[in-house]
Amino acid sequence: MLSEESAALVRATLPAVSGALDEITARFYDRMFRDRPELLDGLFNRGNQADGGQRKALAGSIAGFARALLDQPDAFPDALLARIAHKHTAVGVTDDQYTLVHKYLFGAITEVLGDALTPEVAAAWDEVYWLMAGALIAREARLYQQAGLEPGEIWRPWTVVDRREETADVASFLLHPADGRPAPAARAGQYVSVKALMPDGVHQSRQYSLSSDPGGQVRRITVKRVAGTDGKPDGEVSNLLYETVHAGDVLTVAAPFGDVVLEEADNPLILASAGIGCTPMVGMLARLAAIRSPRPVQMLHADTCPAEHALRTETRELTARLPHGEAVFWYERPEAAEPGARTGLMDLDAVAVPEDATAYLCGPLPFMRTVRAQLLERGIPARRIHYEVFGPDLWLPDTARG
Repeated sequence: MLSEESAALVRATLPAVSGALDEITARFYDRMFRDRPELLDGLFNRGNQADGGQRKALAGSIAGFARALLDQPDAFPDALLARIAHKHTAVGVTDDQYTLVHKYLFGAITEVLGDALTPEVAAAWDEVYWLMAGALIAREARLYQQAGLEPGEIWRPWTVVDRREETADVASFLLHPADGRPAPAARAGQYVSVKALMPDGVHQSRQYSLSSDPGGQVRRITVKRVAGTDGKPDGEVSNLLYETVHAGDVLTVAAPFGDVVLEEADNPLILASAGIGCTPMVGMLARLAAIRSPRPVQMLHADTCPAEHALRTETRELTARLPHGEAVFWYERPEAAEPGARTGLMDLDAVAVPEDATAYLCGPLPFMRTVRAQLLERGIPARRIHYEVFGPDLWLPDTARG
């Protein structure tokens, strides 16, 4: 754990360092990509770079890890490390890259903090970095080993055996290994990375939840075409897949990863989603239906309208196959296709939530914060509320110990 001397210095300087982390991480990425532009080819998400999401996530994870070491010096923040490790292995991060990151990160820290960064303070934060890096390297090595992969060797060709139009902006792709080898083991709730060659010659990768039962040789991802709003860019990879990929095409797909997975148990389940966040929930529903689970399951979903609710009919069918399944939908614009749906945003006051339930959430961060707060108010402890985020997890430092 963090040495006593370093802990005192980190505690004293944490407010100043935290306040400067946005500037530090901005300079870090600028310098690193200037010197090593090849890192943007397949490893880093330039959409998240453009809107600042990755920078904020990195800053939050460093500050969150440091605070966790100070608050509980005898334990690592497992939730934070697990989430980051899965994100890293999903794009093929290897241990040598931590040395590269260290070089540019501490160069940026030195630039921003200037004379305030004494040798003693620098040594203390260096200790924080290598404690975090060492913990992540060990976790990632285990994930690669469990997947039967060499570190970083995650990619395989998969053939698109079918394309299905789900809504005007959502398509599903059914995939089968193109190399003749068995599909890798996967768990309901996990995601795969898809790496695509962009028109400018740069590869970009994005993560997509497995939206069907992952038990067979055919896997499904469901992709939404995304238009940029509020200064954010369009969904670069998602739009390319939606607009250009059809049956017979071959995609470069990584092994499945993800720490938010359906756990085997017999207590009630709550699966709550909004928008395209339904995809991992439908994958969980499909798994539950495949094993004929007797668990009470509530599938709760919020969307703009039934026509924009991807996998809506399948969600109803899967829930109906469960002996104790219930589906409740909320729409901002109700339509005749779902006469029993609620109007407006998801509100759990009208739902009988079992106190012994385990909940899984996926959707926009404001939606998940609101639903999580409602579940906590209904007596479900934080440790039984799990959530999945598409893209950088800007919420994680606040919930890592929840």
